[in-house]
Amino acid sequence: MTPSAPASPESGFNPHVPGIDYGVLDSLVGYGVRRAQIAIYNDFLPALEAWNITPPRFSALVIISRNQGMKLTELAEVLGIARSGVVALIDTLSEMGYVERLAVPGDRRAYGLALTPLGKKDLRQIEQAVLKQDQRAAHRLTQEERQQLLTLLDKLSCP
Repeated sequence: MTPSAPASPESGFNPHVPGIDYGVLDSLVGYGVRRAQIAIYNDFLPALEAWNITPPRFSALVIISRNQGMKLTELAEVLGIARSGVVALIDTLSEMGYVERLAVPGDRRAYGLALTPLGKKDLRQIEQAVLKQDQRAAHRLTQEERQQLLTLLDKLSCP
């Protein structure tokens, strides 16, 4: 049975509903990571609501801001999503006024990506909101535990 009783009115998610036997789930790394991801995601969305930014949109904005001229196929690879998914993502960010497609010299079929002036301006505020949200998400961890968790997650994500 999946958790469904709210832990708090804000999140709507309780990773351990009282009286429920989770069996083997509590011993699975993937299940633990997923529970943490849901809790963090449920705090992320309201924190970024003013900009209508989701985690994939935020990730794309940061990557594009640091790698101007990146092609769609490169962004898809970095984000780990299909090219069609990144096209939809960039279409949305473009409609929001945050990203523009640039012609790539020597390749008429490809487009490079760049942030618009509005994208650059808002990204500074968005990053601050994300940093505050991330501090809330990790508030029970010491700085050493936080770094250890990031190191362990990196180990899990690398083949």
